[in-house]
Amino acid sequence: QVQLVESGGGLVQPGGSLRLSCAASGTIFRIDDMGWYRQAPGKQREYVARIASGGSTNYADSVKGRFTISRDNAKNTVYLQMNSLRPEDTAGYFCYADIVTVQPMRSRYWGQETQVTVSS
Repeated sequence: QVQLVESGGGLVQPGGSLRLSCAASGTIFRIDDMGWYRQAPGKQREYVARIASGGSTNYADSVKGRFTISRDNAKNTVYLQMNSLRPEDTAGYFCYADIVTVQPMRSRYWGQETQVTVSS
């Protein structure tokens, strides 16, 4: 059993910052990519950022330069530091992790969603 638990969402004013966390637990042999998606009301889920186990990162153009993804491999945790937040960043944020529980099987696991609301 693998579980991803998210934390850190909330209400913030435009221009403000939030830091999301997502911790994986359970029977884990190895974690490969970790990342974030988001989904605004009435819209499709969209990619935000990802980070490989070695630390290389990739971002959606809409968040590049404002968001920073990082991870702590010892804690099986991925973070999303969000700065200069805009109302259009308002969404439910989902973390994911590509986890190998039993070699060689790898599956994508998802967090439960944390809500981010950017409003004055």
